[in-house]
Parts: sequence; structure tokens; C-alpha cells
Amino acid sequence: MPGETTTVARPGADASRAEVEEALRAGGVVLLRGLDVRTPEQFHAVVARYGDPLTSYRGGNTPRSKVSDGVFTSTEYPPEYAISLHNELSYAGAWPRYLFFCCLVAAETGGETPVCDGRALLAALDPDVRARFTERGVTYRRHLHGGYGLGKSWQQTFETDDRAEVEDFLTRSDTGFEWTADGGLRTAATRPATRVHPETGEEVWFTQADQWHPSSLPPAEREALLELVEDEADLPHSATYGDGRPIPVSDLDAVRAAADAHEVALPWQPGDVLVVENMLALHGRRPYTGARRILVSMT
Repeated sequence: MPGETTTVARPGADASRAEVEEALRAGGVVLLRGLDVRTPEQFHAVVARYGDPLTSYRGGNTPRSKVSDGVFTSTEYPPEYAISLHNELSYAGAWPRYLFFCCLVAAETGGETPVCDGRALLAALDPDVRARFTERGVTYRRHLHGGYGLGKSWQQTFETDDRAEVEDFLTRSDTGFEWTADGGLRTAATRPATRVHPETGEEVWFTQADQWHPSSLPPAEREALLELVEDEADLPHSATYGDGRPIPVSDLDAVRAAADAHEVALPWQPGDVLVVENMLALHGRRPYTGARRILVSMT
């Protein structure tokens, strides 16, 4: 039912597009098991049944590599780190509606992709915390170097070394920007913390404020990074409330607690395809050991 995270496991070959979309509206996530997907090409063919896979991750904040047209690696963070629950590209001017994850190689231990119904998260928030987010929104800030520095370069992020092309992209996505004297780029985009789902009409949680904030980092790494910069705005990415005021860590911890309380995760099996309705459900990654290989596609 809406507002409760539900992972639906179906024999993949027997699940029609209509069945999958109905299940996604109900629970935000569908696990297709039994497809026996073994290659990126087979994965692409599955995704193409449900829409045209996006061929670019331009503007994305996380490191990933293109495997083939419309197929990418999942976020390339070290395996010992968790990736917090989030809605993909909620900081951007446009975002994918559906995410597809495919397991080619399961981890030896851990490595699950946890999910959470954003409606449940929103309903669980303290009313005062919810009001601050909904009334103020979130400003996402990036400090991208021009070739050497912390995090990603602007060339990697926007998949070009043409400044005019980058400026056009940022202008069309309603993102403020300025070039720095050392060849870097600063951007700032203010977005709503919640949005209205185009089909169900429900208000849904749709932000990555807690993930962009330095409080999301392990304490030792956070302290080390902050010692390298004069201000949080100098970090590769950071977040404030939309009116410029700092977001209290207590507000972010409330978001994390609500997400954790409604998290669901199933162990991967090779050949699995997990479909996530990006506006209804958050996703993440648990730490793992072994040669895990998860691919992602977006439509």
C-alpha cells in the first residue's frame, strides 16, 4: 500500500510492463528474479522493454563509468563505505523516472541495495523538521576543480571541456554558477525538498540534503576534509537550506532515522533486476566484500 516500502519479487519473464508499473506505484520498488541476465547487453534489452535508456549521466555528482549505451556502473565508492538512501539526481533540473539495477556478480558479504518508500519517510518526520524542509527547500552547492583537486572535475561532471556548453547546461537547469580564478567551477541550485508525484498526486520526499551535507561523512574523514578548506562551500559538494541558512545536523539526523526505520533490503542473486520508481523510493548501498558487480540503467 502507498507509504509502506514493498519489494515485489516476480518471475521476471512473466512480469508484463503494466504489472511492473502497477507494483511500482504501490510500493515504489519491484524485484524481477529469474531473468538470468548475464551481460550488459542482456540487461539493456530488459530495460528497453520499459522505456528508452538514458545514454548520459551529465551533471551527475557521483563517480560512475559508462559500460555501453544506456548502461553504467553503479556508484564507484570504496566497498567498505555505505551509500546513504537517496533519490537519484534530485538536485538536478531533470531526473530519471525509473532506475534499473542488475546483479551480474553478487558480493561475498553485504552489498545489498536498500530501498525506502519516500512517502513513509515524509510521514515519519517530525512536523517541525518537515516544515523547515518544505518551506525553505534545499540549496545544493558544488565546487568542481578544473583538473586537479578534491572530488570530480567540472570536465568529468559535465562530460565536456567546453565552458560554453557547460554554461548552457547550467542555465537551462536553473543552476547558478561562477568560474574560479584557478579554472574551477562553483554551482548552486535551489530545489524543493518535496515534489508532487505526476500520477498519484501525492507529496513525496525528493531531496539529497542529508547525503550532500558533510555530516554524512565518517567523523575522521569529515574532520580531515574540513581542515583542507576555509568554508564548507569549498568542499566538492555541500548543502544548506534554500534560504541560505545552515541545516542543523539534528534535522538531517531526523531524516536519516526516518529513512532507516522504513528501509528494506534483500540479498542480490546473479541475474536479478531491481526496478526503482525514483520519485517514490530512495535507494542506497550497504558495504560489501568480494567482487560485486551491479550495473545501472535509467529511463
